[in-house]
Amino acid sequence: MLDVRNLSVSFGDVQVLSDVDFTVDRGTLVGLVGPNGAGKTTTLRALRATLTPDEGRVRVAGNPLPDRSAKAVSRLVASTPQATTLSFDFTVETVVEMGRTPHLGRFERLGPADREAVAAAMDRTDVTRFADRQFTSLSGGERQRVLLARALAQETPVLVLDEPTASLDINHAVRTLELVSALVADGKTAVAAIHDLNLAARYCDELLLLADGNVRAAGDPASVLTRETLGDAFDAETLVTTQPGTDAPLVTPLAERDPAGAEVHVVGTGRGAAAAVARLVAAGFEVSVGVVPAGDAAAERARELDCEVVTVPPFAGIDQGSRDRARELARGAEATVVAGDVGDGNQAVVAAARRLVAVAGEGVPAIDSRRTTVTDVDSLPAAIRDLPQSGDSGQDTRVQQ
Repeated sequence: MLDVRNLSVSFGDVQVLSDVDFTVDRGTLVGLVGPNGAGKTTTLRALRATLTPDEGRVRVAGNPLPDRSAKAVSRLVASTPQATTLSFDFTVETVVEMGRTPHLGRFERLGPADREAVAAAMDRTDVTRFADRQFTSLSGGERQRVLLARALAQETPVLVLDEPTASLDINHAVRTLELVSALVADGKTAVAAIHDLNLAARYCDELLLLADGNVRAAGDPASVLTRETLGDAFDAETLVTTQPGTDAPLVTPLAERDPAGAEVHVVGTGRGAAAAVARLVAAGFEVSVGVVPAGDAAAERARELDCEVVTVPPFAGIDQGSRDRARELARGAEATVVAGDVGDGNQAVVAAARRLVAVAGEGVPAIDSRRTTVTDVDSLPAAIRDLPQSGDSGQDTRVQQ
């Protein structure tokens, strides 16, 4: 559906894109990712034919864009801008009707087919209830859906989305990408510049990683979002694991490495404990885990990250040797983190801890003597660093047996 060959663009003496090649199959969502200034927006402008490249060509469904008029291009490619503002304050229905402009003559008015396309686009994006409201009265997420409805009303085979989740909270960002994914499943072809790597990994079929105007990697998210390619493109250290419940990569920047490499032991099972392990490793702590059943999410995450993990066979109960090793790790750690489902068998491990930090949530037992509780795993590194160190006058929270 899209064929981009040898695309090169410069602005004055600045080379923005250099020999960019990629193709996009029908019914595919491709995410453009990369650092600021990588050339993502310039690539989208070339796909919309709003700039003429110095070299190379762009074809949509076999049609070379530079050979076609602006209206003809707008019947092939529809787009949504990054900014959700308009020069004038129109009603929502009027904004969506603008999507029919490429199909109308100079003085032609909307006909029955045009109104049907507008109604279908508004229904698909769930903005029909806003039809008579002023565009500026809507929230950012609602405006994004209206602009997507306008693009759908163009009835083009290709959608080009410039940062469709920019400035949206996570709820609206997910709703927007869920909608785009549904459109792609119905046969649309979409290319979206997305700054959030984890959202891109979750929703895109393929990714194109740009840096310094060049393609650094292309393919499925797992093959593109690797520690090596991200280090090359972003000049940053990252931890790449897997998003819970999916095969999509989970990228965590290693910007808060702990210089002392303090030891932390994690007690608990399931996704909550797995998330805690990943966050603590990302922050630079030396992490151990246990006791957990082999194959549990926390055990698998610990093995992926080269952490020591004390495991027992599933449904076998905790033997004395495993319990003793986990208690030894808890006693030696600066802090023990309680997360996920702890279970009765690990109470002796919790009791051996010098300092306790619990992630509030289902499955975490009430521990009266624990020093602190955090609401989420992202708060763990700071909470652990704030604990009094060994030998300080602060209360030792070890539970006496």
